[in-house]
Amino acid sequence: MAQSPPTNSTVTSTTETVVSTLHIMATTDHTDEDNRDFYTGLGLAISSSVFIGTSFIIKKKGLLKVKDSSGTRAGQGGYAYLKEWLWWSGMITMIVGEIANFTAYAFAPAILVTPLGSLSVLVSAMLASYFLKEKLNLHVKIGCFLSIIGSTVLVIHAPQEEEVQSMDNLEPKLTSPGFIGYGFIVIVFALVLIFYYGPRYGNTNIMVYIAICSLIGSLSVMGCKGLGIVIKQTLHGDSQLTNPVAWGLIVGVLACVLTQMNYLNKALDIFNTSLVTPIYYVMFTTLTIIASAILFREWEVLDSKDTIGAICGFLTIVSGVFLLHAFKDVHFTLKDILKSNSQANGIPKVKYVSKQPNEESRAILMQNDTSITDDEEETGFANSINHL
Repeated sequence: MAQSPPTNSTVTSTTETVVSTLHIMATTDHTDEDNRDFYTGLGLAISSSVFIGTSFIIKKKGLLKVKDSSGTRAGQGGYAYLKEWLWWSGMITMIVGEIANFTAYAFAPAILVTPLGSLSVLVSAMLASYFLKEKLNLHVKIGCFLSIIGSTVLVIHAPQEEEVQSMDNLEPKLTSPGFIGYGFIVIVFALVLIFYYGPRYGNTNIMVYIAICSLIGSLSVMGCKGLGIVIKQTLHGDSQLTNPVAWGLIVGVLACVLTQMNYLNKALDIFNTSLVTPIYYVMFTTLTIIASAILFREWEVLDSKDTIGAICGFLTIVSGVFLLHAFKDVHFTLKDILKSNSQANGIPKVKYVSKQPNEESRAILMQNDTSITDDEEETGFANSINHL
C-alpha cells in the first residue's frame, strides 16, 4: 500500500516545530551564558569588596604613621603619604580590588556589582575595630548589619540580563540628552564642592569630601562598564582599539579615579574610618544606580515585585547608615541592655524569686528597704537646705 505524500499543513507544522526547538535551544544557551556571566561578576565583586575594605585600613595606618612623623597631613593638602610604604601597600591592595571590581562590570549589571560594595563596609569596620582600635558601639554594629542585609536584598532582585552588549549599543546612549544632562550636573556640583565648600568646610563636615568622591565615582563606574564592554568585545575578535570612544572612556576613567583617590584620602585622614566607609558606600551606590538607570536602563527589565524589593533593600541600607552616622558618639553597648541589677535612677533593683524566702533573706530585704528610705530622706533634706 503506497504511502501518501505529506500535505502542506504537515510540512508547515514540522517546520514550526523545528524552528521552535532551535529557538528554545538558542534561548537556553543564551540563558546559560547569562547565568555564567552573572555568577562570574558576583564572585569578582565579592573579592573586590574584601580587597577594598582591607585597603582602607592599610591606607589609614599609613596616614597615621605620616601624621606621627610630623609630615604634612593629607587633610591639610600635603602629600607626604606618597613616601610611606604602608600607604602604598594599601594602594596596591585597593588597585587589586578595583581591577576585580572593574572586571566584574564586564560580566554583570552595574546595579548588581555596585551594591556588593557593602561587604567592604563590614570588612573595614571589623578591621578598624581590631587594628585601629576604633570603638564600634551597638548602633554602629546594627547599622553595618542593616547595610549588609539591604544590599543582599538589592542583589537578589537585581536583573541578571543586560541590554547593552556592544559599543554599537553603548555609543548612542552616551550621547543621549539624559546622560549628558546628568554628567553636566555632576561635574558642576563636583567643581563647586572642590573649589568653594572644600577649602571652607572640608575639615569639619564629613559629607564634603565624600560627596566629591561619590559624584565623580558614579561617572567612573559608567566608564568602567563601558571599558568592560570594550575589552570583552575585543577579546571576542571585534577589536575596539581604533575606536575614539574607547580611548575617551580610558581618559575619563583615569581622571575620575585619580580625583576619587585624592579626596578619599582626605576624608580618611580627617574622619573616623568606620564612618567614612559606609557613608561613602551609600552615596556612591545611590548615584551609581541613578547613573546606571539613565545610561543603561537596567531597571526596565525588572517587574514590579523586583522593583519593590530593590527599593526596600536600598531603604534598609539608608537606615543602617543613619544609625552609623546619627549615633556614632553614643556610648551604648549590648552589656547596657543585659544589665538587670540597676534601674534608670540608679537605685539597686531587688530580684524576687518564686520560692518562699527564709528569715535571713527577709532581714536583708528589710535592711535594703530601710537603707533606700534613709537615702531618700537624706537626699530630700539636703535638697531642701539647698533650696532655702
